[in-house]
Amino acid sequence: MILMGPRGRGWRGGWTALVWLAAVCLVLTDGRRSRQPRCPVGCTCTKDNALCENVRNVPHAFPSDVVSLSFVKSGFNEITGASFVHTPNLQLLLFTANSLDLIDEDAFVGLSHLEYLFIENNRIASISPFAFRGLKALLHLSLAYNNLETLPKDVFKGMEALTKVDLRGNNLICDCKLKWLVEWMHHTNATLDQIYCSGPPIHQGKKINDLLPHSFDCITTEFASYQLLRFESISVEAFIFGNEQYVVFAQPFAGKCNFLEWDHVEMTFRTYDAIESTSTVVCKPLVIDNQLFIIVAQLFGGSHIYKRDSSANKFIKIQDIDILRIRKPNDIETFVIDGESFFVIADSSKAGSTTVYKWNGIGFYSHQSLHPWYRDTDVEYLEISNKPHLILSSSSQRPVVYQWNRSQKKFDRRTDIPDMEDVFSIKHFRVKGELFICLTRYIGDSKVMRWDGAMFKEVQTFPSRGSMVFQPVSVGKWQYAILGSDFSLTQVYQWDTKRGQFVPSQELSIQAPRGFSVVSVDNWVFLLASSFKGKTQIYEHLMIDLSD
Repeated sequence: MILMGPRGRGWRGGWTALVWLAAVCLVLTDGRRSRQPRCPVGCTCTKDNALCENVRNVPHAFPSDVVSLSFVKSGFNEITGASFVHTPNLQLLLFTANSLDLIDEDAFVGLSHLEYLFIENNRIASISPFAFRGLKALLHLSLAYNNLETLPKDVFKGMEALTKVDLRGNNLICDCKLKWLVEWMHHTNATLDQIYCSGPPIHQGKKINDLLPHSFDCITTEFASYQLLRFESISVEAFIFGNEQYVVFAQPFAGKCNFLEWDHVEMTFRTYDAIESTSTVVCKPLVIDNQLFIIVAQLFGGSHIYKRDSSANKFIKIQDIDILRIRKPNDIETFVIDGESFFVIADSSKAGSTTVYKWNGIGFYSHQSLHPWYRDTDVEYLEISNKPHLILSSSSQRPVVYQWNRSQKKFDRRTDIPDMEDVFSIKHFRVKGELFICLTRYIGDSKVMRWDGAMFKEVQTFPSRGSMVFQPVSVGKWQYAILGSDFSLTQVYQWDTKRGQFVPSQELSIQAPRGFSVVSVDNWVFLLASSFKGKTQIYEHLMIDLSD
């Protein structure tokens, strides 16, 4: 029967609509299926796992049901940032036997469900500090059998779920850059397999798991330029008077003792006062019974003693020093023996005499002439075996050691230091109770010597080229020796306790240095350096933590 009329036409129209709707649904279904990612070229995918071999980069898309992804023998050498933002469902990620050598910052961002990360048997030598950022769910991390020598500080920060870290098979250098890892190991709940240090020599072969944070000495120091003083000077002395910090510079060309005080607000040294003089070589402060005296040594016009008049707030001259004894002063040392105050002036003239002066309650008088005619260039006061001594250096003889005779209250010649001619100056220091001296030579070798109970014996030699000062200075637990030079950079050496010697620390650019002094004030430590032919300089002592 053939259907006719409107009813027949309506039926055929309904059938057509159904066919059209089915076709549309089929197209939409195929469209959705076509947008579902396929397994990338070079990879093999199963229901929930993908294995990529010999691929040249990280594919951008995988089937959504893949939660485990492995790369083997791949051709890329870097895991770049945001490499896996298109695979947020991954729970396990493995790289093995690849040519990887770098893990970039935010390499695994977006993998909030990742629990296992294995980067093993690659050539990883560098990891960015934030390489693992965002891996809050990670339980197991393996970086085993790579080329790692260190790890950036706090690279595991934020990975609170970690229960296992594997670093075996790397050449970790257990120095200050890895101190943080030792600290982290003692505070984390994660376990680490036994790994060994490949260096430095002090820790080589040790298990890093056995190290403690205090096994590392990570503080280094340096002197950094802080303030430039636009004048030349030949000596510098620091002193405290009235609970305030002062320094005084001898300025031979300007002809004065230039006093500076510490400004607690501006945190700099500022002008305080001056004593006018002639060809000044030493301005030596001496505090006795809360009175400040300044011994001013001059090459011409005689030497004098000044006192600070607190009521008038100025320096007044109270005494001249015997010009027949002191003709060409070169150095002054102050000291106290059995509660009595002394100073000694080394005279470098042919006709002068190195002389000890003593305070008698009113002024200073000549107490002892040590010897005439020897052209002494320097005098050093020190205690040897708890007994007061003086060491004189001279341009005409070897250094001479004098010992204090308590019954006679004078210095007696004790010995000299053999094989040390042409010593310009001598300064002493102590390390763990042992006594050492630094001997300065202008041309030749300056030396460090140690007192062995009977004699000073050579410890170390330093080539000297135009050296007028070889001065030990101590700052806290650090002991330095500064070897000045008129011809090249000034060398700073730091004492190495393990070696029992000085090792090079840094170089300072000072023109013709003549003296150094350390000042501690307001939690700052400064090194003041006098310069005979350039600007006087002030350096700040900095402590740098190498583990940061």
